[in-house]
Amino acid sequence: MRMKSEIAGEAAKQRHIQRSIDAKDKSRPKAKQQRAMQAGARNYPEPPFPEQHQPKPGHEWAIEPAPLYDAPYYLGSKKLDGKVALITGGDSGIGRSVAVLFAREGADIAIVYLAEDKDAQETKEAVEKEGASCVLVKADVSKREHCHRAVAETVGKFGRIDVLVNNAAFQIHSQDFSEVTEEHFDTTLKTNLYGYFHMAQEAVPHMKPGSAIINTGSVTGIEGSKALVDYSMTKGGIHAFTRALSGSLIGKGIRVNAVAPGPVWTPLNPADKEADDVAKFGADTPMKRPAQPEELAPAYVFLASPHCSSYITGEILPVVGGY
Repeated sequence: MRMKSEIAGEAAKQRHIQRSIDAKDKSRPKAKQQRAMQAGARNYPEPPFPEQHQPKPGHEWAIEPAPLYDAPYYLGSKKLDGKVALITGGDSGIGRSVAVLFAREGADIAIVYLAEDKDAQETKEAVEKEGASCVLVKADVSKREHCHRAVAETVGKFGRIDVLVNNAAFQIHSQDFSEVTEEHFDTTLKTNLYGYFHMAQEAVPHMKPGSAIINTGSVTGIEGSKALVDYSMTKGGIHAFTRALSGSLIGKGIRVNAVAPGPVWTPLNPADKEADDVAKFGADTPMKRPAQPEELAPAYVFLASPHCSSYITGEILPVVGGY
């Protein structure tokens, strides 16, 4: 009898707590729609954006609003002084911001890009404004000989490579998995996986102890994306590649890490998504907006600098706008 009484008492206590919370819920004014979170040194654009769509590979100069990449409140402190960094996909988006911040930290820069001449030239000018040297290399990272040439031109210009940032990517959505063609699948894998593999193999012989490789992964490599099955597959592969390669290169003193961004306002997305989807891009994150490239670039500085991350290798750093 005592046990039954205790059980009944516990149930009554739980109902009492529930009634109290129910009453508070009913009396609480209806919450206003949450605005995008702004926690940076300046406010960032938030959805809805103008509807827009671009042909591949996408152009930064044509995006509205223009991506914010120059991080005006970020002060350099010689974290990469005297280093040389090779950045694939460095003409725009995350790559452009990484190039500018690396230059602000004292590095000279080699930018590898596919076909976006105007964007690449603007990035070169932005790097040179930071007082650094910059070389542009037009190359297709999906092809081994192009990767070999990109590394050779970088070493020919600067005599060394201290940081490799594998960042170039191909992404195009497909709402129906059955519609992913062999050509589509092949292009995604050749750019996103072969490109990273080839660039690392070509660059490592020129890298000394203390050097670093940083791969751009993605939240889709962690969570998957039903409209980006092939892209998610490659990004998950990049995360595994990062972990495996880090162990392989420890004996050479080369650290290997990855950054896994969430949605970022770059040419990759207007050149992938339909115009109405671009308008609400990033709105479904907890912060209710996409990141701007300059919000990602400091993570690359951190992982590139031996002053900041000398005991970090094989890590995947998510920068996803909350959980």
